[in-house]
Amino acid sequence: MALPIEDYALVGDRGTAALVGRDGSVDWLCLPRFDSPACFAALLGDHDNGRWVIAPADAEGVESTRRYVGNSAILETTFTTPTGVLVLRDVMPTHDGRADFVRSVRCSEGSVRVAHEWVVRFDYGLVRPWVTRQKVGGHEVIVATAGPDKLMLHGPRLPRAVDGHHADEFDLAAGESMTFSTTWVRSWHELPEPVPFDTRIEATRVEHERWALTCTADIPHGDLVRRSLLTLRLMTHDETGGIVAAPTTSLPEDFGGERNWDYRFCWLRDAALTLESLIGAGYTDEAQSWRDWLLRAVAGDPQDLQIMYGIDGGRQLPERELDHLAGYAGSRPVRIGNGAVDQRQTDVLGEVMIALEDARNGGLEETPQSWALQRALVDELATHWDEPDHGIWEIRGPLRHFTHSRVMVWVAFDRAVKAVEEHGFDGPVDHWRTLRDRVHAEVLERGYDAERGTFTQHYDTRELDASLLNIPLVGFLPGDDARVLGTVAAIEEDLMHDGLLHRYRTQTGVDGLEGGEHAFLACSFWLVSAYVASGRRDDARALMDRLCALANDVGLLSEEYDTVAGRMAGNFPQAFSHLTLVQAALALR
Repeated sequence: MALPIEDYALVGDRGTAALVGRDGSVDWLCLPRFDSPACFAALLGDHDNGRWVIAPADAEGVESTRRYVGNSAILETTFTTPTGVLVLRDVMPTHDGRADFVRSVRCSEGSVRVAHEWVVRFDYGLVRPWVTRQKVGGHEVIVATAGPDKLMLHGPRLPRAVDGHHADEFDLAAGESMTFSTTWVRSWHELPEPVPFDTRIEATRVEHERWALTCTADIPHGDLVRRSLLTLRLMTHDETGGIVAAPTTSLPEDFGGERNWDYRFCWLRDAALTLESLIGAGYTDEAQSWRDWLLRAVAGDPQDLQIMYGIDGGRQLPERELDHLAGYAGSRPVRIGNGAVDQRQTDVLGEVMIALEDARNGGLEETPQSWALQRALVDELATHWDEPDHGIWEIRGPLRHFTHSRVMVWVAFDRAVKAVEEHGFDGPVDHWRTLRDRVHAEVLERGYDAERGTFTQHYDTRELDASLLNIPLVGFLPGDDARVLGTVAAIEEDLMHDGLLHRYRTQTGVDGLEGGEHAFLACSFWLVSAYVASGRRDDARALMDRLCALANDVGLLSEEYDTVAGRMAGNFPQAFSHLTLVQAALALR
């Protein structure tokens, strides 16, 4: 049985990432990329689906505390046992052509008996590898091979084969330590020689710390903002510039239900919003890498624009189910790939245009290719802007005119107009301006319920949607406009439960799925920003404090929060939650 979601921490090298439990178990790791098949998949199954454990052998009476070392992604877990204290450090050194996971265990007080278990199962816990012991550079290593993948375990004391896995126990006294590493290579490549990790780990720490220094100073909840930014950076592929929505798949929005999705891909919306947060916090260099990724990913006919892509810009993300996995907390199906790739979500281009405008204003020069792409995408939108779509929440039901989507259509035209008027780029500005005004008028007429004084989820309903909180945040209306104030009040009345917001009322059946969900953290962070825009700063600060208190002990947030059980839900850590936290903190400055 996997731990509660909040009991995990993230370790990564900007090529992939792992979830490490407070019990010392690596329960999720895909190698060599975020979207590769997992080799440790106990998170979504059981121990036999793969994990790597280093922890006290006797769990009775053991207390564990965790921290990241400074402003780095080096995780330190301290186990206090009846006989002594054990400190475990986990790190994936900066991605430099190798994919290594290094675990160093040290006894700082007394003595501790340590358990070490290495269970490799390739292809999401399905395939048992062929395992051998070999000599590499004079060192004995354990090698697990299956299909295209090969893992090498190196260390001063290797575990023994026991019934399909490798296990060992050993004693450490105060001052004694051992370091182990797991390295991935292609199965047809020669094994790389084990290398001393001290220098690489220190270089990784220094690089992380140096990057964190760029963060805007004097910002509310500064430590959590920096951790959020570091987390967003860990979810950015260092070679391609693609930004994944989360490093996990199928962590449930509804425990025991079917709302389980694969988020290990690059949504244009989420990536653009991440870029906005980074630029707002002072990180402008990242804009270049992401824009280059965008140009490659969407190259071709503007009609073929997708809402998401693979990390490398790939377009084929077929959704399928893994029947051999029991699912987290029995939540099935476990899915890989994402069928929403074929959806129409008209809001996406608006988010992209905001991010690119922020990049321009932050000093990034447009190239002829980058502006030509934006112009082509906006011109394409101009031919079908009035068509219905699936909306921001990937509604798996009928196409509708979602109000948020219409607002973001307005944004796309508005930012295109500003690019011409304020930056001197060429384009059919009169046509874009006319369309911008037409969309604005249509939203005010068809997306607003004058009787209740609120905007609605889509044109054919009186239901609400938390995404409407973006209306003042993107400049569609001022934050103190009566229609905005009425919308905020209505959302508080209809969608707030235990002080946090849900996205919409699932009871209406609008999304075509069974079951419900929990409070969606990004929506509550949007409410913080909307409070600021409407002048309710005291309410904004109070809600921000409440939300930040929900982060786990190492500053990470999932997609949703179960206020009844007091636990996290959904994929973890979630870029959307962390980027909206940063945006809310920036609004509160």
